[in-house]
Amino acid sequence: MLSSTNPWMSNSGGGRLQFHEHTRIKDSLTKNTGLRYEFSKNRALFFMAAPAMLLVLVLAYIPLAGFILAFKNYRFDLGIFGSHWHKPLYENFRYLFQSGTGLLITRNTFLFNLLNLITSQILAVIVAVFITELPGKYYKRFCQSIIFLPYFISWVIVGTFVFNIFNYETGVLNSILKSIDANPVNLYSKPSVWPFIICAFNSWKWVGYGSIVYIASITAIDAECFEAADIDGANIFQKIWQITFPFIRPTIIIVLLLNVGRILRGDFQMFYQIVGNNGQLFNATDVIDTYVFRSLITNVNIGMTAAATLYQSVLCFIIIITVNQIVKKIEADYSLF
Repeated sequence: MLSSTNPWMSNSGGGRLQFHEHTRIKDSLTKNTGLRYEFSKNRALFFMAAPAMLLVLVLAYIPLAGFILAFKNYRFDLGIFGSHWHKPLYENFRYLFQSGTGLLITRNTFLFNLLNLITSQILAVIVAVFITELPGKYYKRFCQSIIFLPYFISWVIVGTFVFNIFNYETGVLNSILKSIDANPVNLYSKPSVWPFIICAFNSWKWVGYGSIVYIASITAIDAECFEAADIDGANIFQKIWQITFPFIRPTIIIVLLLNVGRILRGDFQMFYQIVGNNGQLFNATDVIDTYVFRSLITNVNIGMTAAATLYQSVLCFIIIITVNQIVKKIEADYSLF
């Protein structure tokens, strides 16, 4: 009776074969997409990636537990998990926003990073296009090496350059002004000019490094596109505008999106080495990182550092999600996720 009513158990055997075939395909698909199958198939690749995965786990994921310090009154004798919770929990965040300082340093951090991002990326694209259009292989490599050299110079050395240029008494700028009978200028008492100075030195240091990605993108463009443009009589500017820029536009957008995630993380070394502890410039140049550093010198509170880091991370996360959604609506192929 079972065999006559159940198509899978028919006497002819066709249904039984169909059932077994269906089960075999299902098991095969399950096995071929599981983690065990991937590990057995790419065992060497997993072992090669293991050190990097372990490094990320130890340095990036395990320290996430330290975020609870932002809400605790940390004591060294009690440790991270034994320290008492703050009442109220936002006590460590209060110092960031007392007397309007938090909004000031947040604004400075955002505007400085936005200005540095825009100028450095524009200059990096221009330099990349310029280098790829240069004649001669060796001359091209020489120019690229010269532009790339500032990346290896420490911010400590750059800070020394800045001081020797703009020092009121012995700086190069005032020495030139004195030699032409002009009045010297004390730029260390003029906060309004320092955003431009910092932006200029940031671009000088990072433009060579940033141009590498764009040079690689331009090199990957099919040479037949340029040959067809030459046949049509296009000049160099038309080829750059009609061929080069459209091809590297996805790279530009991806690089911008990756850098947007750090738009509220100021380069501590750059600001501290160039500006130092000059209180006259704090309103125009102080960022979250330098403010927290100076605060911890006078008040050693690790919870405050954790609070500032959590504050920066949350805002950076919100910004990158927002920007990515905007890019996804405009051009979905250019979004990160």
